[in-house]
Amino acid sequence: MDMMDLTGRVAIITGGGTGIGATTARLFAEHGADVVIAGRKLERLQTTAEEIIAKSGHRALAVQTDVREDDQVQHLIDTTVSEFGKIDILINNAGGAYMFPTKDTSPERFRNSIELNLTSAYLCSHAALPHLLKSEHASIVSMSSAAGVSGVKGGAAYSAGKAGLQMFTRVIAAEWGPKGIRANAIAVGGVASEGALRSWERFGMDADSMGAEVPLRRVGWPIDIANGALFFVSDMSSWISGQTLSIDGGPRGLGGLTDDVLWPEDSE
Repeated sequence: MDMMDLTGRVAIITGGGTGIGATTARLFAEHGADVVIAGRKLERLQTTAEEIIAKSGHRALAVQTDVREDDQVQHLIDTTVSEFGKIDILINNAGGAYMFPTKDTSPERFRNSIELNLTSAYLCSHAALPHLLKSEHASIVSMSSAAGVSGVKGGAAYSAGKAGLQMFTRVIAAEWGPKGIRANAIAVGGVASEGALRSWERFGMDADSMGAEVPLRRVGWPIDIANGALFFVSDMSSWISGQTLSIDGGPRGLGGLTDDVLWPEDSE
C-alpha cells in the first residue's frame, strides 16, 4: 500500500496561486487528490489550476478568497463542498511577512499582520470543521515560520502571529483529536519562492547569499515544504498531531567551534 496515496481526498490550499501553496497543490494532485486553491488574485489561481488539471488529470478548482474575511472563507468552504462533496485536508498557507521596526508599526498594520497570519487559519479551520468531522482522513496543516520559533527583529507582529499559529495548532489538535482530526504545523525557513526572491533582490541578496549561513548551505525551495505537508496529510503520519516541524536547513546561531576547526580538511 502506498501510504502517500491521496486518491479520493479533497484538499483546500490557501495562498495556492504561487510559491509554496501552488507547489503543494501540484504535489497533492500528483498523489491523487482533488484540490481547491484559494487566494486573492484569481488569474494566478486559474493558471495554476489549469496546469494541475493538465499535468495530473485530477480536478482543481480556483476560488478567489481573502482569508481575513469570514464571509469569503465560508464561501470557499461552501463552494468546495458543493463542487466536490467533502473536505479531507486543509492547508493554511496564506500569510505574509512585512518587516517594520516595532516603533514604526501602527496598530492597523499590527492587526492586519495578525489577521493574515493567525486569524485566517482560525477562520478556515473553524469553517471547515463540520466537514472535516465527516472525513476518515481529516488533516490540517498550517504554515508557520522560523520567526514563530525564534523571532525576527523587524517582525514583531509576524513573529507573534506565527508563534500563535503554532499554539493554535496544538490546541485544536487536542480538542479535535478525539474526533479523528489531526492538526500540525510547519515552521518554514528561508524559502526561495517567487515573492522571497523579489524581496531578497531589493536588499541586494539572492538564494546563494541567503543560503551561505544555513547549516545545509542552501535555501529551501517550495518543494521542500510541500514534501513536509504531504507527509503530514498522508497515512505516513497517522499518529502525529499537534506538532510543529521545522523545515529550515538546520539550526543557526549556535556558538562554539567554527567551521574551520570542525572541518579542517576543508581549509587545506
